[in-house]
Amino acid sequence: MLISSNSKAQEVFGKWKVVNDEGRVNSIVEIYKKDNAVHGKVIRITKEEDRDRKCTECPGELKNKPIEGLNVIRDFKKEGDEYVDGTLIDPKSGKEYKGKLWVDEAEPNKLNVRGYIAFFYKTKVWERAE
Repeated sequence: MLISSNSKAQEVFGKWKVVNDEGRVNSIVEIYKKDNAVHGKVIRITKEEDRDRKCTECPGELKNKPIEGLNVIRDFKKEGDEYVDGTLIDPKSGKEYKGKLWVDEAEPNKLNVRGYIAFFYKTKVWERAE
């Protein structure tokens, strides 16, 4: 029982708290599998006054869509212990990034979300939501 519980805890699937640089939780993103790819959408914005915000800077079909409900993680594929070759969308700036997702074995309740621009990258750490 302990083994299966531990391996499930290391999965990327589930609900995650998106923590900003100041350590405040901005939103909850649910990561799920659909059509053999991993996706994630904003299911809750924590500040009530921001819940009606739209992605005014997003390109194409996402422009002016509500951020709550927006798919911000798209088309990741599993490669070993990581999920790669997908797209991350920053709803504040509307920018799209190639990315990578993974959960460290030592910290199964923390999700590493890395966005790339050319050779540069930034990794955010999200916390598992209860």
